[in-house]
Amino acid sequence: MTTAIEEIAGNVIDRAGDARRFLIAIAGPPGAGKSTMADTLALALKERGETAEVLPMDGFHMDNAILVERGLLARKGTPDTFDVRGFLDIVRAVRPADQEVLIPVFDRSREIAIASARVVSPHHRFIIVEGNYLLLNEGKWAELEGLFDYSIMLAPPIEVLEERLWARWRGYKLSEDAAKAKVYENDLPNGRLILENRRPADVTLDIA
Repeated sequence: MTTAIEEIAGNVIDRAGDARRFLIAIAGPPGAGKSTMADTLALALKERGETAEVLPMDGFHMDNAILVERGLLARKGTPDTFDVRGFLDIVRAVRPADQEVLIPVFDRSREIAIASARVVSPHHRFIIVEGNYLLLNEGKWAELEGLFDYSIMLAPPIEVLEERLWARWRGYKLSEDAAKAKVYENDLPNGRLILENRRPADVTLDIA
C-alpha cells in the first residue's frame, strides 16, 4: 500500500499542475481502508511540500433520533441514511478554494457527527474526500459526478472485507449477535451495492 500511495501522490501532484484546489475522492465498501488511505495520502502530500486536508463523508450521517423516527436506525450506513444534500453543498463549497469551510466529523465510538469539527482552509490545495458512496451511480449520490479531479476505488475481496468488519465491530465491544447483524445485514450488503453500482475510477486498488 505504501508504494501505491507514493505513486498516487506523485500522480495527483502532476495532474494538479498549478491548480489552487484539487479534489481527490477515495471510495469503497465499509472496511476497505478508506480513512487510513486518506490520512496516509494526506501525509505523503505534505511530505512533498503540499497542503492537504481530509473531508470524511461519515460526518454527514443522519442523527440517530432522525433514523429512529424514520425506522432506519438498524440500516444506519445505507445510502439513504446520510444527509446527501448537505454533503453535496459542502463538496461544492470547498471546490473553488475561495472561503473557509467548516465540516462535521463522525465519532464512531459515540455514533454521532460533531458539527464544525474540522476546517478546510483556502490554503489547502488538496482536499481528500473519503466515503462509501462517492462513486455510486444511483440516486442523489450520482450528482457527485464531475466534482472530483481524481478518484480512487478501494475494492478488496469480500472475504477480506468480512474479516475487517468483524474486527471493527468486536473492537467496539459489540456482542456477537450485534456484530453479526452489522456485518451481514448492513455492511456487506452496502459493500456489494457499492462495488456493483459504481462509476469508473482513475485508480482501482484491490489489494488486501
